[in-house]
Amino acid sequence: MSPTLRRGSAVARSRRASSGAAPRTRHASADTRVAVLVGAGLATFPGVRFAISIPQHVGDDGFDPGAFRSHLARVEALGFHSAWTQEQILGSARTLSPLETMTYAAAATDRLRLGCAVFVTPLHNPLHLAKAICSLDHLSRGRVEVGVATGGPGRPFAAFGVDADKPVARFNEGIALMKACWTEPEINFDGRIWKLDRAVMEPKPFQQPHPPIWVGGSHPNGMRRAVRIGDGFFGAGSQTTTAFAEQVQIVRAELAECDRDPSTFAIAKRVYIHVDDDPERARERIAAALAYHYGRSGLEAVAVTGPPAACVAGLREVAGAGADMILLNPLVDDAEQAERLAAEVIPELR
Repeated sequence: MSPTLRRGSAVARSRRASSGAAPRTRHASADTRVAVLVGAGLATFPGVRFAISIPQHVGDDGFDPGAFRSHLARVEALGFHSAWTQEQILGSARTLSPLETMTYAAAATDRLRLGCAVFVTPLHNPLHLAKAICSLDHLSRGRVEVGVATGGPGRPFAAFGVDADKPVARFNEGIALMKACWTEPEINFDGRIWKLDRAVMEPKPFQQPHPPIWVGGSHPNGMRRAVRIGDGFFGAGSQTTTAFAEQVQIVRAELAECDRDPSTFAIAKRVYIHVDDDPERARERIAAALAYHYGRSGLEAVAVTGPPAACVAGLREVAGAGADMILLNPLVDDAEQAERLAAEVIPELR
């Protein structure tokens, strides 16, 4: 039930005329955003951007470079906003690491924006991660999006030499250090975990002041943290649309509390999806794929499945809940799914 490396889709934002850098992630203002309750009628969402996942699974026959390049070329041609990876360092799902996959994708594309949703940054050294992301931002000419999160319960922190009782403190300090590396000519950092005295990291990112930072998380504190330190909030694919709608309300309340302009902050959600004219077959295939991906069953309720009309209705609910960008994540038949999504689903939401 694993995904195959075939053809998908995506479109990139234009670069800044003055510097050549891609503009920071933004969304429509609260006044212009279409306000629709979850499940509302036949509303359209012309401002919503649609992204798609990058297949990272390596099958029994190994990685197929030609198929991967063709997939990404088609991703650009179909007009998706961006293409995204996930991070799973330990596990049996046979997935490629996100940063290396994004680097290969950057070499195979010209305009497509590339992201990871999300890096569990407490598992990383922030200096190494900052340097790697900055390097990719240059290699891609400013097309990188960075998703970050603290990691949830059950994460094997001890396997990475990380104190399982302090992931949030490590997360906060690590993000602050990464930003310092990206923006400060001389880095003087006096943290509890990391200390730097008159250090230098060059070059600075292609995008100024740094690539857009999306913060994920399912706890309310994580949503508030996203507003304080990030450029956007990224809802998890493992959350239902109802749960996502509740998260959006927390994000918006925090934006108001912090007196932050909503037009400077984006909201996205990953949506596991499978378009199939046979509703039962669609449910069966996505259920099996989710069980393989997460190592447990019973997650099919988080997915949008069925004929095109049913998928349109499901995505309307996600957009109505407040998503400015929807990351469409097929788990099987990536090429066919990308084509059907671009031809039969997305146009009905415009």
